[in-house]
Amino acid sequence: MKTLFTISISLGALALSASAQAQQASDDVVVADRIADRSITVVATGSVIPVDQSGQPVTVFDAKAIDAVQGADLSRLLERAPGVTLARNGGIGSTTSLFVRGANSEQTLVLLDGVRLTDVAAPSGGTDLGSIALGALGKVELLRGSNSVVWGSDALGGVLALSSRQFTGLEASAEGGSHGTFNGDATAGLEGKQGAISLTGGYTTTKGISAAAIGTEPDGYRQARVSGTGHFDLTRELSVVATARYAWSHIDIDGFPAPNYTFADTPEYQVSKQASGRAGLRYRGANLDLDAGYALSDTRRTYFDPTFGKAPNYNTAGRSERADLTGRLRLPSNFALDFGADTERTKFLTAFDPEQTARLTSGHALLGWYTDRATLAGGVRVDDHSRFGTHTTFGANGSVKLTDRVRLTASYGEGFKAPTLYQLYSAYGKLSLQPENSRSYDAGIAYGTADGTFHAGVTAFRRDSRNLIDFVSCAKCLFGFSYVNVGKARAEGIEAEASLRPADNFTVSATYTHLKVTNQTPGNANFGKDQARRPRNAVTLVADWTSPWAGLALGADLRLVSRSFDDAGNRKRVDGYELATLRAKLPLGEHYELFARVENLFDAKYQTVAGYGTYGRSAYAGAKLRW
Repeated sequence: MKTLFTISISLGALALSASAQAQQASDDVVVADRIADRSITVVATGSVIPVDQSGQPVTVFDAKAIDAVQGADLSRLLERAPGVTLARNGGIGSTTSLFVRGANSEQTLVLLDGVRLTDVAAPSGGTDLGSIALGALGKVELLRGSNSVVWGSDALGGVLALSSRQFTGLEASAEGGSHGTFNGDATAGLEGKQGAISLTGGYTTTKGISAAAIGTEPDGYRQARVSGTGHFDLTRELSVVATARYAWSHIDIDGFPAPNYTFADTPEYQVSKQASGRAGLRYRGANLDLDAGYALSDTRRTYFDPTFGKAPNYNTAGRSERADLTGRLRLPSNFALDFGADTERTKFLTAFDPEQTARLTSGHALLGWYTDRATLAGGVRVDDHSRFGTHTTFGANGSVKLTDRVRLTASYGEGFKAPTLYQLYSAYGKLSLQPENSRSYDAGIAYGTADGTFHAGVTAFRRDSRNLIDFVSCAKCLFGFSYVNVGKARAEGIEAEASLRPADNFTVSATYTHLKVTNQTPGNANFGKDQARRPRNAVTLVADWTSPWAGLALGADLRLVSRSFDDAGNRKRVDGYELATLRAKLPLGEHYELFARVENLFDAKYQTVAGYGTYGRSAYAGAKLRW
């Protein structure tokens, strides 16, 4: 691994990250009177701005980048962003955790078309990325670092904003391959003078692999999904907008059967139903933009163990309803004010816990000065929670172009995460819990040529978290355990990304992250030790070449991850690994293409979570239609 990382870092000085292209001013090109999708973002301010007008680190993947990855697995795309590592409890569809700069997966806010996907019935909240299919998405944005000023609770580690695919016409794809896998998606869209609508449907099924690494029985996964987005223009300035998604999933899971009670094959399975949507009004004026709407997110999970009968042995139901108003006021002298207010009501219910609710009401303002050469923004947010009271959050960031090729950035952000309903009201809950807090700092420098043939950037970061909620033993508690605010942690490191396009038909890219995340809780037995499943080093190398023969496109990905620990005490080690993928795509005329890929080309044996299975060498092939 040491040799491989040395080679990778050297290549990183010459190579390029596809996401780095989204962060350079030279990419602000106009296509059909619109700024290219990879060059604009909403996660920095809540309003649409060019990426290079934000002092915060943002990676944007557009539809072209999503198509290049192939398949339904969102994690394979996210691994191309700096600062990202992932862990999954088994095969595709299994619980997938995203660690942004080492933050807990529940500390990264995930949005789909502006709707929060947080499972409010889960013990620690958060969003399971294993249930989100890549083929339904048209754009992915990732902000790294705390940003609760704009986004409120859950944005300690960052913000992942997903946008549904929008298409005029018909697009359909289907692929099959190893482990009895089939994945299909279809999008149909219409656009008229007064509006547009896009509908996407998909289905994934696989026999899978054993979730337990020592198991022999494959654990399958099935998901059916449908989503839609659209708008209708009432006037030139005012539109009605709406989006919706529903997904039904069935996944086999393993457990701890008698008499040994060790992780092994079991017939258990989980059924999930996820529904989300938002409807509202959008106003775009000469100096004022406004968005107002009502959003709903509902997640229901039911667990079965046929060993004990057909009835479910556990179930959860979580629901959030949110009304929001956000806007941007363009002021004289290149100033702009981004602002918003919202109120959210959440409720949860489990097989063992009665229904409980909470309300969080918030308001924020972010004042910025934006020019082609420099930007500076700062803001404040005030949240009032029905349980823990009022919380105030601050943030600021800036960017300056020293020359046409060199840009400096810096940001300070605060984050917070409200205690979950489970942490407050379950049998293990405590009503006196306070929100988790973080302070995040980063500074970076980026270099890019005017023609876009070379880009490189380095960012140093640090995040200090406190009041972290942990599950600890408690002699006076009803069941001997309770949730309490006891934890502190520090994450610090360096992100590097670079890109090189030596010819119009050939690009190479690289991202490298060095990360150290340690327990900083005074008096804790694990003080100074690495947090679980946080590898110190991660590298992604990507190369794409389009041949002169019939437009055949070939690509290769290499992912290298160093060792980590699976437990807080650093006693169980998870070895590092290297994964290689080969991709190919062949267009057949204007409307058709064939594609194929081989994942884990060298059949590496590895784990991201100790004791859980991972895929060996796997091959997939399919076809796509656009009309």
